[in-house]
Amino acid sequence: MKKITIFFFLIGISVYAQKPQKITISGKIIEASSNQPLEYATLILTSLKTKKVTGGVTDINGKFSIDVPKGPYNMKVEFIGFKTKQLPQKTLSENTNLGTIALKEDTETLDEVEIIAEKSTVEIRLDKKIYNVGKDMTIKGGNASDVLDNVPSVNVDAEGAVSLRGNENVRILIDGKPSALVGLNGTDALRNLPADAIEKVEVITSPSARYDAEGTAGILNIILRKGKVTGFNGSLNLSAGNPDLFQLSGNLNYRTKKFNIFTNLGYSFRNGPGNSFSDFTNLENGIITDFRTEDRTFQRKNNNYNGSLGLEYYLNDNSSITGTFFYRDNNGDDTATNITNFLDANRISLNEITRIENESEDGVNKQFSLNYANNLDDDGQKLTIDFQISDNNENEFSDITDNNTLSELNSQFTKSTNTLFQVDYVLPIGEKHQLELGHKSEFQDLNSDFRVRDANGNPLTPDPSNNIDFKQNIYAHYAQFGSKYDKFSYLLGLRVETTEIDLLLINTGEESDKNFTQVFPTVNLGYELNDTDNITLGYSRRLRRPRFWFLNPFETRSSATAVFKGNPDLTPTFTNSYDLGYITRLGKLTLNSSVYYQRSTDLIRPVSIIEERIVNGQPTNVFVRQPLNLNSEDRYGFELTTNYNPLKWMRLSTTFNYFKFMTDEFSFTSTATDGTEITTLLPEVNNDSWFVRFNSRITLPAKIQWQTRVRYRGPQENAQGKRDGIFVTNLAFSKDLFKEKATLVLNVNDLFNGRIRRSQTFNPSQENPSTIADQEFQWRERQITLSFTYRFNQKKKRERPQREYDGGEAF
Repeated sequence: MKKITIFFFLIGISVYAQKPQKITISGKIIEASSNQPLEYATLILTSLKTKKVTGGVTDINGKFSIDVPKGPYNMKVEFIGFKTKQLPQKTLSENTNLGTIALKEDTETLDEVEIIAEKSTVEIRLDKKIYNVGKDMTIKGGNASDVLDNVPSVNVDAEGAVSLRGNENVRILIDGKPSALVGLNGTDALRNLPADAIEKVEVITSPSARYDAEGTAGILNIILRKGKVTGFNGSLNLSAGNPDLFQLSGNLNYRTKKFNIFTNLGYSFRNGPGNSFSDFTNLENGIITDFRTEDRTFQRKNNNYNGSLGLEYYLNDNSSITGTFFYRDNNGDDTATNITNFLDANRISLNEITRIENESEDGVNKQFSLNYANNLDDDGQKLTIDFQISDNNENEFSDITDNNTLSELNSQFTKSTNTLFQVDYVLPIGEKHQLELGHKSEFQDLNSDFRVRDANGNPLTPDPSNNIDFKQNIYAHYAQFGSKYDKFSYLLGLRVETTEIDLLLINTGEESDKNFTQVFPTVNLGYELNDTDNITLGYSRRLRRPRFWFLNPFETRSSATAVFKGNPDLTPTFTNSYDLGYITRLGKLTLNSSVYYQRSTDLIRPVSIIEERIVNGQPTNVFVRQPLNLNSEDRYGFELTTNYNPLKWMRLSTTFNYFKFMTDEFSFTSTATDGTEITTLLPEVNNDSWFVRFNSRITLPAKIQWQTRVRYRGPQENAQGKRDGIFVTNLAFSKDLFKEKATLVLNVNDLFNGRIRRSQTFNPSQENPSTIADQEFQWRERQITLSFTYRFNQKKKRERPQREYDGGEAF
C-alpha cells in the first residue's frame, strides 16, 4: 500500500513539474441591482501569448478561485441575461484578488433568457453531481418519475420504485427538504409532479454532514424552477396523449428590485391501463399437485390539481425572506379485475373466480414554508433559517365483488402532519477555508385507520381492520469544515441524529417504542491531477428508518392469495458507504467513473412465506410478503458515464453500472393466521446485476431535434427468486416555432411496450407444501404524447460553448 501511495505521489510531482508555474485569481461576482451573489457566473481569461481560453465558475456565494499560468490576459465576466463585463487587460505575475464585480441585467436581450435551458453538462461537486433537466424531450408531458428515470445512476422500475445504483433505499428531497410534493405515498406523488416544474436533479451518493443521514443508497434532491429574471415572464405547457392523457401547466414569475413572485400551476388527467399475470405451481415432495393463475387488469383514472405560490422579499441588500404555499388535490378512480383460475395437475380448470375491486381515492396535500437568508458580509458568511409545516390527508374507499357478489366494503383514512425547523450557518475562514454548523428538527404525527366490512357493513371474522398511531421525531446537529490547498480539497463533517419512534396499534393496544442516538461521520476529498483529470474520495455512514407502511401489520385485500403486510418489529438499517471517483476530459469526450462499496447491517428486505388458508371454502397456498431485518449485505460496484459531442449537431452520452451484492444466510420463524409456526431458511446470496443507458440527440434538417434514449436493466437473483432484464426505448422529436418562442414535441415512451417486470418467486427451504410463482407486471403501457410549450418574455438561451477550465470548482 505504501509503494502504491509513493507511486501516485511521484506521478503527481512529475505532472506538476512539467507544467508552468501557476498563480491564483480570486474574487466575487454579484448582481448590481440587489447585491446578491451570482452562482455559476463565468470568468473567462484569454492568454495573449498562447490564445488558450481558461476560466471558472462561481460558487453559491458568488466566489471564484482559479489557478492559471503567469502571463498577460484579456478578462471578461459572463452570465446569461446580464451584460458581459470586460475587465482591463492585465499581466498576472502573482496571486491576485479582483475584488467584487457587479453585473447589470441586459434588458435588451431579456427575451433571450430561458428558464428551460439546453444545458447538457454535469456539474461536479465534492459531495454531489448536478444534472440539469434542460431540453430533455423524452420527458415532455411526463412526470417526476420520468425525469428521475433519465438521470444517470437512477432507475425507476415498473411499479415506480426509485433506486440509486441498484439500491432502492434512496432519500428523495424537494429543494433540499422533505416535501408535501412527495406526500404519503412517494411513488404515486412523483407520478403527479409535472416534469416541466423540475429544473435539475442533484445525485448525492456520498452526502456530506449537511444532509440527512436517511437513505443508505444516497439522496436525490429535486430542484424546482424559480424565476430569476426581472420583470414578468413565464411559460405555458399543453400536453395530450394516448393512452388518455391531458396536462396543462404553467410557471409565472414577476420580479422587481424589492420582491419576486413566482408560481407553478398544473392540472393533469390520466387514464392509464396496466396488467399483470401470475402462474402459481403447487408441489408436494417435489411433485406438482395443482396450479393456479391470476390474470389482472388495471384501469386507473386520475385527476390531479397542484399549485404553488411564493413571494421572496428583499429586506435589504444582504437578506431576504421567502414564503411559499403549496396545494395539491388528487382524485383517483381505479378498477382492478382479477380472474383467478384453479387447475389440477393436468391444467384442467376446477374453479374460476372473478374478483373486482373498485377504489376511489381523494388526497389533499398542503404545505407552507418560510425561509430567511442573510448574507452577513461580503466574504460569504451566511445564515439561513427554514420553517415548514405540511398537512397530508388521504381517504380511500373500495368495494370488492367475487363472481358478481359484493363481499367486502373497505375504507382507509390517513392523516399526517409534518413539521420542520432548520438553521444553517456558513463561516468562511480566510480565502480557502469554510466552517458550517447547523441544526434540524423534524416531527411527524400520523394516523391510519383501515376498516374492512362485509356487504352488510359488519366486521369480518377474524377482523383484518387496523388502526395505528405513528409518531417520529428526529433531532439533528452537524458541523463540517472544508478547505482547499492548491489542487487538494477536503470536506470533513460529523452529524448526530436522535430518533424517537412511537407506534401504537389501537385495535390491540400493542405499542412499540424505539429511541436511539447515532453519530454519522462524512469525509469527502478531491484532488486535481491536472487541467483535465480529477479524483474524488467519499465516505459516509447512513441509515434507513422503517416507514409507517412497513410497520403497519394490516394485509392488502386486492388478492386473497397474494398479500402484503407490514412488520412493527422492524429496526433501522445502518450502512457504511465508500466512493472513489475519477473524471477526465479528452477533447470532446468526458469520462466520469467511480468504484463504490457499501456494508449494511440489519438489512430490511421483503420476504415471502407460504401459508395454507381457506379461500372460498378450499385449502389454498397463499403468498404472504412481509419486510424483515436480515443479517447483513455487502454491495460493491463500478459506474461509468460518458459524454461525447463529436459534431455540433450530435450529442451522445452513455451510463453503465455494474454491482455485486452478497447477503448472509438467514433463518426466521413466522406464525400463520391459524397459529401454525412456519420456519424459513434464506440461503446465502452472492449475485450481481447491471444496467446501461444510451442517449443521443441529433439535429435534423429544418432544425428538428431528434432524441433517442435506450436503457436496459439486467437480470437479478436473490434468496427467494429471480427477475428478468427489462429493455426500454424512448423517442422524441422537437421543433421550435414562432421565432423560438414556442416548442412542439412528439414523445413516445416505451416504444416497444417492453417495460414489463417478469419474475419468479419460490421458497427454497420452507417445509412442504411448496409453491413457485411466475409473474409478469406492467404498470403502464406505451405512452405517446404531443406537447406544446409557449414562452413569453423568455427565449431559449444559447448553450455556452464548452471551455477548458483551470480549476474554479468550489467545495
